[in-house]
Amino acid sequence: MTLDLQFHFDFGSPNAYFVHRVIPDIEMRTGAHFAYVPVLLGGIFKATGNQAPMIAFAGIRNKLDYQSLEIRRFIQRYGTDAFRMNTHFPVNTLQIMRAAVAAEEEGVLPHYVETVFQAMWEKSLKMDDPAVIAATLNEAGLDAEKLIALSQTPEIKAKLAANTEATVARGTFGIPTIFVNDEIYFGKDTVRDVEEEIVRVQQAEAERAPVREFP
Repeated sequence: MTLDLQFHFDFGSPNAYFVHRVIPDIEMRTGAHFAYVPVLLGGIFKATGNQAPMIAFAGIRNKLDYQSLEIRRFIQRYGTDAFRMNTHFPVNTLQIMRAAVAAEEEGVLPHYVETVFQAMWEKSLKMDDPAVIAATLNEAGLDAEKLIALSQTPEIKAKLAANTEATVARGTFGIPTIFVNDEIYFGKDTVRDVEEEIVRVQQAEAERAPVREFP
């Protein structure tokens, strides 16, 4: 069985930022590699009837306070203390998610992803302002003009829509979502389960590998 790891993300999710920060350590320990798949969280919510936690749990006593506690625990456990809650939250991510697809087409997705996650969840920038987006990308050495222009093409718009439809079809209802082959994992607190599943699949493949006999 081939190990197919996919991280389906939208920059508007702080929990996607946390998973992005943890993925390199999982890759280092397991030797596995995650493919990043840009999707649109708003499209997922519309397709599934889901809502952002700040809306869905607004009337539930203690729920949002507990979510804040979970974030503090995660930061302490994984050392992600560069995180800052974006003061402009919620941010409309349509522009930067389309540009993520454009960056993928241009072969610069990893650099783009790191740049925008930093801007959103470490620098607290308003990443639905076209001028801020352009300045952020240019400062990082990315070609903002080219990526933004490409992001407005019908092909890129269609690709983001197709990614979003496909992830919902696989069972996604929110972000962050990770797939380990056909197994789905939702939320930042499943990262340990993700790593355990990667190791389990790797061990199973090693056990099935033919034993070489030497004369």
